[in-house]
Amino acid sequence: MHIVVCVKAVPSTTEVKMDPKTNTIVRDGRQAVVNPFDATGLEIALHIKDECAAAGDPCRVTVLSMGIPDTERLLRDCIARGADDGLLLSDRAFAGADTLATTYALSRGIACMDEPADLVVCGKMAVDGDTAQIGPELAGALDVPCVVDVQRLYGIVGSTLALEHATDAGRELVEVDLPAVITVAKDAAQLRMPSIAGVLAAEGVPIAVKTAADVEADPARTGLSGSPTQVVRSFVPERASEAVCVTGDAAEQAAALVELIEEACR
Repeated sequence: MHIVVCVKAVPSTTEVKMDPKTNTIVRDGRQAVVNPFDATGLEIALHIKDECAAAGDPCRVTVLSMGIPDTERLLRDCIARGADDGLLLSDRAFAGADTLATTYALSRGIACMDEPADLVVCGKMAVDGDTAQIGPELAGALDVPCVVDVQRLYGIVGSTLALEHATDAGRELVEVDLPAVITVAKDAAQLRMPSIAGVLAAEGVPIAVKTAADVEADPARTGLSGSPTQVVRSFVPERASEAVCVTGDAAEQAAALVELIEEACR
């Protein structure tokens, strides 16, 4: 089995800088961490790898990311925790991509791997975007089924996964045949810590770094040029801090509150 885990480097601080020309986040690798939802997705993949190992079945976990060169550091950390190898898509042509252009780049990365992906695991969403679109879009691009917001992995039998995921009506137990894409909730698992042996071994694992040309990506579908949605303007909203003291008994306070609300709505 070959599992591909998509990971994204996100800012580790709430003080995010924006590029005033492109209205996109300035990615500073020194302050980046693995998106928490993707970290959970990695642990789910490692659980499946452990199950396969116990059954004597081969399983390979590849971490895939699109980002700046320093993102290689985060992929190596994933390998130290149990992943087998990594692929980084790094090219100026990918910069400023929205979810559609990002999905296209990731799908090209998966297509260029030496082994087809039986399972693609994504975090439910990224904490710096909250769109929750990449997983379903990848499933569409790969033409495979998708289970979103996975809360628990029950196990794998042959080429079928048993999962519990959240829906608008509550939680649902489902089985999905591979190949497939799943997106994982942040609380579905706790990512294991890397061992000293894992850290040392990860240093010797080569991380493949590929450009848009390497994965035969169409330039018109990558980066800002391939993004049908773009941020026109970003700003911090102004906030007023004045307060009004409402006095009197309960009836008088209620009447005064109604008047204040009506004034605000005019």
